[in-house]
Amino acid sequence: MRTTEVALPGGAAGTAGGQLAAGIRGWVESPPLRALVERFGGDWPAGDLSAVLAALDEFSARHWDFRAGRERPEAREPAFDPATVRLVLDSAEALGLVRAAPPALPRYAHLLVLGGLAHACLRRTAYAAHLARAVAGVSGEVAVLGSFRALSPAESGMLADAGMTDCATEVDALDAGVRAAFGVTAPDEEIGEDADHPHRAWSSRTYHPAGLPPVRVLAAPSSEPDRRRAHTADTQRFWAEHVRLCAGDPVLMVTAPIYVPFQHCDALRTLAVPYGCGIDTVGVDPALAALAGLPEPTLTPGRYLQEIRSAIRSMRNLHGVLASS
Repeated sequence: MRTTEVALPGGAAGTAGGQLAAGIRGWVESPPLRALVERFGGDWPAGDLSAVLAALDEFSARHWDFRAGRERPEAREPAFDPATVRLVLDSAEALGLVRAAPPALPRYAHLLVLGGLAHACLRRTAYAAHLARAVAGVSGEVAVLGSFRALSPAESGMLADAGMTDCATEVDALDAGVRAAFGVTAPDEEIGEDADHPHRAWSSRTYHPAGLPPVRVLAAPSSEPDRRRAHTADTQRFWAEHVRLCAGDPVLMVTAPIYVPFQHCDALRTLAVPYGCGIDTVGVDPALAALAGLPEPTLTPGRYLQEIRSAIRSMRNLHGVLASS
């Protein structure tokens, strides 16, 4: 199966709630997702969009959740027959989880970089530096968003191999990536609060690379510190409050292609809807020469199905906000 790529919900500034809902429906009810549901023994759910999203959330929890509450590297990898593998990979490409796309606009108010595992921190900061220099003009700041998640031994080893030995957390890895990619050595401003627990702590380091917009490396506190560490939505909201995000501001966000659908819809929910800004989400282009020496994980059918589930859940959350507003 080869299909045309399915468009994500629009992210332009001023996009109305009805247009976003139509975009969610177009992605969710597309032939590639229907084919996956059928392949895994499901019938297409009846009802309105809310009911369809709830049913797909429940279906994907039974068939495509290989993490079971664990971190992504700890997810099990299922075994599929060759026909299912082909369908999953083709569907993932059609649903926007495979290919990197260039920014849609020539200029943006801000450039956001989302954190992740250590290799992703280095790849995304390197790509952001490339975008800031050569592709997309940025009138505000480059904001690199992470958390105080402790690095695993494997992540620490990878960073040590890259000559970065003083990193204990995700935000440390992002900071190291910024220093390497933007050619800076020390922050011009550093503020934060240690608090009594990493889930409540926050930090902000701002650099001023020559000829480029300021770069802020930000770690946010959790909105539920008694339950979990800060997640992406926490960091996005925390950044928006610090930068005084304005209605109409176009924002470019960088992540990995596999996470574009779900993180795009998370940003629509946490930034575009409450602040009226625009969101354009792009994945790191692996063909960029500056990324040649950086490790890249192998993406498998199980990984793609897991992130298709993430996208379904993100769209369900976005639709819930739209329906209640």
